Amino acid sequence: MKTDIQIAQEAELKPIKEVAALLDIAEEDLDLYGKYKAKISEDLMNRLEDRPDGKLILVTAINPTPAGEGKTTTSIGIGEAFGRLGKKAVLALREPSLGPCFGIKGGAAGGGYAQVVPMEDLNLHFTGDFHAITSANNLLAAMLDNHIFQGNALQIDPKQIVWKRCLDMNDRALRNCIVGMGKKADGVVREDHFVITVASEIMAILCLASDIEDLKKRLSEIIVAYKYNGEPVTAGDLKAVGSMAALLKDAMQPNLIQTLEHTPALVHGGPFANIAHGCNSVRATKAALKLADYVITEAGFGADLGAEKFFDIKCRMAGLRPDAVVLVATVRALKYNGGIPKTDLAAENLKALKAGIVNLEKHIENLQKYGVPVVVTLNRFMSDTDAELQFVKEFCEERGCTFALSEVWEKGGEGGIELANCILDTLDKKPSDFHVLYDDNLSLCEKIETIAKEIYGAATVTYDAAALKAIAKIEELGYKNVPVCMAKNQYSLSDDPKKLGRPEGFVVNIREAYISAGAGFLVAITGTMMTMPGLPKVPAAEGIDVVDGSITGLF
Repeated sequence: MKTDIQIAQEAELKPIKEVAALLDIAEEDLDLYGKYKAKISEDLMNRLEDRPDGKLILVTAINPTPAGEGKTTTSIGIGEAFGRLGKKAVLALREPSLGPCFGIKGGAAGGGYAQVVPMEDLNLHFTGDFHAITSANNLLAAMLDNHIFQGNALQIDPKQIVWKRCLDMNDRALRNCIVGMGKKADGVVREDHFVITVASEIMAILCLASDIEDLKKRLSEIIVAYKYNGEPVTAGDLKAVGSMAALLKDAMQPNLIQTLEHTPALVHGGPFANIAHGCNSVRATKAALKLADYVITEAGFGADLGAEKFFDIKCRMAGLRPDAVVLVATVRALKYNGGIPKTDLAAENLKALKAGIVNLEKHIENLQKYGVPVVVTLNRFMSDTDAELQFVKEFCEERGCTFALSEVWEKGGEGGIELANCILDTLDKKPSDFHVLYDDNLSLCEKIETIAKEIYGAATVTYDAAALKAIAKIEELGYKNVPVCMAKNQYSLSDDPKKLGRPEGFVVNIREAYISAGAGFLVAITGTMMTMPGLPKVPAAEGIDVVDGSITGLF
């Protein structure tokens, strides 16, 4: 059996200008990055505003398990299937982080015959967007430290610096560090921290900004520290905004690549969903809606994280109104939620399936709270039996959801025809009545508790004293009306990754809270979530190499 990277490397790609032509984009509206990658020009972005919008389809999933779900693969397969049906469709996806590529998850280009290509470029440096974000983030940190070193005219309290440096790599040793060691000329000694680039507020800002002026406004509002008197200090106060914008100028333009079947794909931005808001850029999504009749986008991890943030943060801020949502699951993952070890998932086990399908049930209920029609799809494995598939089909239809099988990993677009037709039928017959989960005017704690109880199923929420103090100060500073970005593990509906299925009666604990004022949301950190991941005992990096000029081991 061929690996994903072998399939990708053997594919015959079309020149990106030919792929762009499918969306009526002229070559002069492309900024080319070689033969198979391009950025959409700013001039074209400005000309798109008056065009009507296509239909917006969100792809999300149940909680991820070691058995695999295939959300990105399914998203890409849907795009390929729409192409086979003669529909003008485009994908709007996130860029992968280097951290997971060299850690445990691998790349994020899809799999099998449902991939976006060039796969190696996408999973590694791509067009440099993440490097630009890292540079802008760390420039701000450097200017902050330099300001203190040069006399500290703003009276910044070094004990109340909240801006962290970043790196797009899993490196736990950098979570907590001391900077400024050495001679007097080497800076002021203080405690510092690193987050992974995809958790940086700069990433969130780039993905939520509507244009360069909005980007600069948001950058100026970033709170980096507090003065001795408790007043906030912003990036605007440090006069860092212009230089940060200069670094981010090209990164603001959406990237265009293609699937294995040449469906256009706008791949832009990539905040994590477990520690950030988990969606591709607003600019790419809005451009896609103007360029095609159907836009397939995704949100990271399970629907309790990615879809909730897509709806309550991205759609709320950008005025987007999704028309349908596709919820991805696998029989294997549902059986894993039913208590079966990974080694035994190939055997038919209806008892375990019945026990584990409650996870799918909760996600269906959650999505229906937003008023968007739900299509459930099973990413089919060879080991799935007819009895298991029929059970899931009946379960979903009893709950008002359209159901379809997906075989896109094995068959590409052909394996997604049934699913694509179900989506089209849903769009035609079930109008969306989209609305967000909570009102802007609720207190920050009320918003946190609404998400925890309504989406996760928690009985109650507790707060560490430091978190409560931070929330009170944030509201005092005038940020009561912002949405909440929950940082929670992705493996469970609860804040305990070991609680599978549909846990009930649990408590969610808020350990830390801080305002991302430029992005425009409060971040609430639950349990033991870390904003800088670590590498596993055997990282994927050990298996990656370059052989005869070709990259191997990347998946």
